[in-house]
Amino acid sequence: MDQEVLDLTQKIDALTTQVAYLTEQAQIAERSRQDRAELMDSMMPVAREAMRVASEELEDVQRYLDPEDLIRMLKRIIRHRPQLEMMIDLLDTISDLVPEVTQITKEGVDKATLLMDVLDQKGYFAFGKSGLRMVDNVVTSFTEEDVNRLGDNIVLILNTVKDMTQPEIMTFVRNTLMVASREVEKPVDISYRELIRQMRNPAVRRGLALTMRVLQVVGEQAEPNGKHQ
Repeated sequence: MDQEVLDLTQKIDALTTQVAYLTEQAQIAERSRQDRAELMDSMMPVAREAMRVASEELEDVQRYLDPEDLIRMLKRIIRHRPQLEMMIDLLDTISDLVPEVTQITKEGVDKATLLMDVLDQKGYFAFGKSGLRMVDNVVTSFTEEDVNRLGDNIVLILNTVKDMTQPEIMTFVRNTLMVASREVEKPVDISYRELIRQMRNPAVRRGLALTMRVLQVVGEQAEPNGKHQ
């Protein structure tokens, strides 16, 4: 008898538990239904307004709309779904890379700014401005005919400059200018006695000989048609 009472009690407990569970599920379902009803009540005015706005906006283009075109577009979208997914994945990847690219760009800008500051301190920009002003002066000082003549003789000019910039020529010119700058400041005795005394100096006679030779070449170049007289 006790066992039967115990079994009956267990069955009643199990039934009570099931009833409580079903009651809880019914309450949850009722709350969900109420939430959906409230959501629908909230969304219906928005949906009606959206439909009204869409209808007004589509009135101007409804004559251009063709259901077949819409269907064909939908088919193309469905057909190219893998490509669209790849594009979306690519956009996601790019979005992930934006912070890293931004950081790299910032570092590059910082380095470029530092380099610009160093160049400015060293005077590169000032030199560039002066160079542009020099180029502007050259351009404004030469006519088109001058430029054409310069182009015709550019090889000869460059060869002349190349010859003038040979180390031995530059050394000779530099030493001559340095000595001349010092000697010009000294007093000069132009008496015949002093000139005759200097003529006894082998270096002076060699300088005169070289000068006479150069004058001979200049004179020959200056003769009309290059003919010797």
